[in-house]
Amino acid sequence: LTTLAKQIAGCTACGLCRGRQQAVPGEGIMQPSIMVIGEAPEALDDREGRPFVDRPGLMLDNMLTAIQSSRAHNVYVSNMVKCRPPGNRNPKPIELQACKPFLMRQIELVRPFSILAVGRAAQSLLETQEPLDQLRQVTHSLTVVGQKIPLIVTYHPALLLNHPGEKAAVWQDLQLLKTVSGMS
Repeated sequence: LTTLAKQIAGCTACGLCRGRQQAVPGEGIMQPSIMVIGEAPEALDDREGRPFVDRPGLMLDNMLTAIQSSRAHNVYVSNMVKCRPPGNRNPKPIELQACKPFLMRQIELVRPFSILAVGRAAQSLLETQEPLDQLRQVTHSLTVVGQKIPLIVTYHPALLLNHPGEKAAVWQDLQLLKTVSGMS
């Protein structure tokens, strides 16, 4: 992962590197029960070089704690793209494609038991435009170097900050995640 992080830091494929402070490869433990994948770093992530560190990160940490999980215990956290898009805009398809080999290699190295795809990252990973509410509550799979990894879709933690009424739906997704991760 250290070598991969250096490759990510040196990448200039899509141009997002020109506006970043730091690349944000990911953090957590190897061979986790859960690998959380978001779409892109936000401003504070960019400053610190760590994923999910602002208010959405605190919400994510609370979500993980609710299922007896944490970055220090059994989780690895990353994003589809490793550099912050300007103004926190959605990553463009060319940016997602440029970072996809990094993410696939990261998944291969980290070797998660399951994946929790949050927000639009789910659509990117599953290569679909289906709305999140139709992708939720289904066990999908992502095949990486011949290994099928169960993938659960939920809303992005940032959405919960503005729409706390969706917490019940996310709780259902987390319960499904616990089941497929072998944690229940």
